[in-house]
Amino acid sequence: MYPENITSRKFGKKPAAPTQTVLQAENACVYYGNFQAVSNVSLDIPKNKITAFIGPSGCGKSTLLRCFNRLNDTIRSFRLQGKISYAGVDLYGSGIDAVAVRQRIGMVFQKPNPFPKSIYENIAFGARINGYQGDMDELVEGSLKQAALWDEVKDKLNQSGLALSGGQQQRLCIARALAVQPEVLLMDEPCSALDPISTLRIEEVLHELKPNYTIVIVTHNMQQASRVSDMAAFFNVQTSETGERTGYLVEYDETQVIFHNPSHESTQAYVSGRFG
Repeated sequence: MYPENITSRKFGKKPAAPTQTVLQAENACVYYGNFQAVSNVSLDIPKNKITAFIGPSGCGKSTLLRCFNRLNDTIRSFRLQGKISYAGVDLYGSGIDAVAVRQRIGMVFQKPNPFPKSIYENIAFGARINGYQGDMDELVEGSLKQAALWDEVKDKLNQSGLALSGGQQQRLCIARALAVQPEVLLMDEPCSALDPISTLRIEEVLHELKPNYTIVIVTHNMQQASRVSDMAAFFNVQTSETGERTGYLVEYDETQVIFHNPSHESTQAYVSGRFG
């Protein structure tokens, strides 16, 4: 079994009845050295919903997303002010282990990035490193089924994951993330490199995963955001006199509100395609 905590490679006990809010940003500001990339973002990510981050390039969507599983820690100049929490626990608090955080909060990137290993080992690798003691064959099959890939690869599990099509590779990456049994799945433009048919298949997978996972997706595709998400956060960018661009949250609400009755004119302009 996996550790239940993220403090000292563990978390603090997973609550028996998780609160409705799974992830929370409170006045979050992101800096790279003296440059402020994101300014004062506050929002609550609800459990078992799909939340879309939308907005023009450079507005901080991906930067904030990466804060939720501490991937920005790999950038030496990164600094966070404010608070980012998971299940009420400050993810940047003392004693929190970033590796354990990423086990509970998985990530799927923009470009499919299978390991140069077999399809089977792509799924088993992370689970094995994290000490999984159960039936590995069962875990691999279950993860591939959740990602709607099992029927396409069940007879070639020993073939390289790199031999799959782009859409299949992205579903393999989703299955790989699911194999370490996270509660949250972060997705940074997961369909931007895919054809329309593969994109729709990924969207179907997201709807199938929603009852069991909390999903946050960054997307530039407004049709996709309106199709798949329950909540939407619109970010914009302001440019200083020196030319530095800082992202900020304009508004956050149910997707239907953001797309059909937003509070801000800039939101309406963006979702209707007048800029961005």
